[in-house]
Amino acid sequence: MSGPKTRIRTAAVAVPLALAASFYLPPHWFFVLLLVVVEIQVYEFVKVCRAWAPHAPLEALLALVPPTALLLSPGALWPSPTHVPWEYLLVVQMLLSVGVGSLVLLGRTPVDEAMGALGTFGFGMAYFALPVAALSRLQRLDPWVLFLLLAVVWVGDSAAYFVGRRWGRTKLAPVVSPNKTWEGAVASVVGALLCGALWSVWRLGGLSWPVLIVAIAASVGGQVGDLVESMLKRGAGVKDSGTLLPGHGGMLDRMDAVMFAGPVMLICLWAFGYDIVIP
Repeated sequence: MSGPKTRIRTAAVAVPLALAASFYLPPHWFFVLLLVVVEIQVYEFVKVCRAWAPHAPLEALLALVPPTALLLSPGALWPSPTHVPWEYLLVVQMLLSVGVGSLVLLGRTPVDEAMGALGTFGFGMAYFALPVAALSRLQRLDPWVLFLLLAVVWVGDSAAYFVGRRWGRTKLAPVVSPNKTWEGAVASVVGALLCGALWSVWRLGGLSWPVLIVAIAASVGGQVGDLVESMLKRGAGVKDSGTLLPGHGGMLDRMDAVMFAGPVMLICLWAFGYDIVIP
């Protein structure tokens, strides 16, 4: 039976491996590792989405995510061009519209499942490709920035879990995730704020307000990502996306917060200027 002890044991193995990959893998191998992890999540996602399109060729999402992530990640596997051609984004849009529409049509998807299939492909491609691009970019920017992201998510998740269990009274989203509380959500943001402050003092030599804002934004993004995955599972009538990680469920269950927090952090850093996190 899973419980706090099982969660801690799994985390004790997974956390050091994730940190070692972030700091010691060259960018191209880190990108490949991200694709492997995401493909596991895609497989779990497809199983969940079968509830809405049981006869559609949803497995094709496994083949569509890697090239989409690559198009969104110039510089991940080879030197980035000085100017990224706008045609890259055009190709991505073609995959999302012409490609997905043709796939659902030619795959003989029943008409009453067409919208469910289109939604699975359209949302799924962005859902999985964007985090790969964001996490890869953060690692290439500086592995310590990726460390900040992971710390914000992990510390925030732990704070929300333990504070919510001990003091949680006000339900955050009772229909989507009955166990989550506003008290836990606030604890998650406070944990992220503390991570941002400690990271800022340690890496930059002083307190940086932009870094604190980035940490808070990533925390909120991560919590929304957690709720979105819970919404999908609730709609499909399943408890976990898989059983790969004892105490945590599937890979998607463990990574759901990072899937939103990564792109949110990258966009915030772009808005403030990447130099705010460079010592």
